[in-house]
Amino acid sequence: MSVFSTMTGRRLHVAGVLLAASALVPATAHAQASIESRLDRLEAMVAALQERMDSQQTTAETAAAVAEMRAAVSETRAVAAQQKQIEERIAVVEKNDRDGFRIGDTTVKLGGYVKLDAISERTSGGQLAGNAVTRDFLLPGTIPIGGKGSGWDTDFSARQSRIILTTQTPVGNHSLGTHLEMDFMVTDGGDERVSNSYSPRLRQAFLTYDGWLFGQAWSTFQNVGALPDSLDFVGTMPGTVFVRQPMIRYKAKNGLSLALEQPETTVTTASGGRVTPGDDGIPDIVARYDSKYFTVAGILRQLKVTDDDFGLGADSAFGYGISVSGKVPVGAKDDFRFMATAGKGLGRYLGANIVNDAAVDAKGDLHAIATYSGFAAFRHVWNAKMRSTIAGSYFKADNPTSLTGTSPTDSVWNALANIIYSPVPKLDLGVEYMYAERENEAGASGNLQKVQVSAKYSF
Repeated sequence: MSVFSTMTGRRLHVAGVLLAASALVPATAHAQASIESRLDRLEAMVAALQERMDSQQTTAETAAAVAEMRAAVSETRAVAAQQKQIEERIAVVEKNDRDGFRIGDTTVKLGGYVKLDAISERTSGGQLAGNAVTRDFLLPGTIPIGGKGSGWDTDFSARQSRIILTTQTPVGNHSLGTHLEMDFMVTDGGDERVSNSYSPRLRQAFLTYDGWLFGQAWSTFQNVGALPDSLDFVGTMPGTVFVRQPMIRYKAKNGLSLALEQPETTVTTASGGRVTPGDDGIPDIVARYDSKYFTVAGILRQLKVTDDDFGLGADSAFGYGISVSGKVPVGAKDDFRFMATAGKGLGRYLGANIVNDAAVDAKGDLHAIATYSGFAAFRHVWNAKMRSTIAGSYFKADNPTSLTGTSPTDSVWNALANIIYSPVPKLDLGVEYMYAERENEAGASGNLQKVQVSAKYSF
């Protein structure tokens, strides 16, 4: 059989295969892979045929036929690649249609949750004021000490309900995002007589672009992903880094983040009071590394006062610290969460400012206050609809009592346990018990007991 006859037969066979491949172009990802495999085999056949031709005397017509086959394979591969790109774009559009709505090129999503908290609590060292934020969730530094104990005080509240609005807009090969988040906690307004109305507040507001974040968000020094699954707003507040503030942050693809964040110095006076000078000149500098299960963060701060604060001249001191945290799987569904933080001049970063960053002496010199804190939590999943968490946290301060007096907090700890039932996805019904205790530098102490029942639906 002549080479030309062999070529003619193979051209007819290849043409049939190419037609079949073209018909499969709009198929699934599995079919896409099948097309690629067939094209690879065709190219191998053409290469083998070329070798055979090279070993024989061939005509110009035969060479042209081989070139035509190569062009057909190349064209079909290009069509398959275009189809793959189209399918990827369609998948993105379909996802956006499911999760949000579009305004021009911008995808807008609305999320958040509605939550009702029914809380009954008692304190040993004095009653917490009615309709106050101190009754809505655990604020460690406000646990009463030295007064007469209260009975069980009960409050119902929907203030923690949250609204989150996000957008994503393609900009060239990148994406520009925004995040706006509000709730009704720790705000003015409302009463428990008639309307129970509360003013909304800004929680987070930031934009993101190509690894950059500009705006107000959780501090880079805080690992929100390690927080326990609790009904209380935070759960382990005494041992938690807890700050939201404006910042400029860059996060690289290797897990390293660097940030310049809002500076603010809090100073303890000789009477144990708090002064916020507002004289800060250098942003708080934070570096952080995230791995799959662990996070390590470090912070460097300048604490500063000027003569108009205490009439003792100006001074500054360094604050610094490190925090290690994580969420580690235990078995198939359970997990262990933890955080440990230590440093000097970190007061406002810990437990919602349990103690201050520094104290000032009679000469006007600042002395950074050392602190140590941490928490641990274990979550167990009983079945597809029920889970529980047990957790505990601890905070310790080294206040210079010769400068601050003995009223500031020396230590706080708490423990909690809960059970949460989810009859349908995103609906949580739970009950939680918490015990917390605070002691000041004078050795006086007080405790808080709380039973909380919550219903929460996330959307």
